[in-house]
Amino acid sequence: MSKYLSLAAVFIGIFFSSAILADSPSGFWQNPVIKAAGNMHPLPDGAFQPQKDVTYKAVFSLTKGEINKDKKQAADINEGLEAVARAVNLFASAGVPADHLKFVAIIHGGATPIVLDNAHYKKEFGVDNPNLKVIKQLEAAGVQIAVCGQAVAGWKYEYSWVNPDVKVALSAISTIIILQQQGYALMPE
Repeated sequence: MSKYLSLAAVFIGIFFSSAILADSPSGFWQNPVIKAAGNMHPLPDGAFQPQKDVTYKAVFSLTKGEINKDKKQAADINEGLEAVARAVNLFASAGVPADHLKFVAIIHGGATPIVLDNAHYKKEFGVDNPNLKVIKQLEAAGVQIAVCGQAVAGWKYEYSWVNPDVKVALSAISTIIILQQQGYALMPE
């Protein structure tokens, strides 16, 4: 008898979870604001929910993603940009208005090539820059995207090669220090 009850409970659970997912406009994983990256699963009853009337300030330090010699990662969206997109999507799914998110992504180190315009990225890596769509969507959502000017010079890139949606900062070091003094939380990779 308990076998039948357990089996019935499993089927009821599957039925209700399928119904919930079917009602969800985007399914299990969602991208409420940044469509090109940052998949998240809504968890309205999860602990530490953002408050809708608070302004959140964060500086994301993106350093990872150096494309190796065989250029395998060249066609993939940078994992740091994915994290920024996920943060925007998470806060949006919790009902935080876009104007309450003061997010800055400072790109430096191994992540520097992701800011190249498409022509120079394609010339260097042989594929279109997959990060440009994410950068554009992040900017449209109010996220400021900047690259370390020292890193651009260190990679021997011309500043004119940087995607026009990306600001060239004096340095990542100065950007992070200045923003932390203004109350931004540092989100390292």
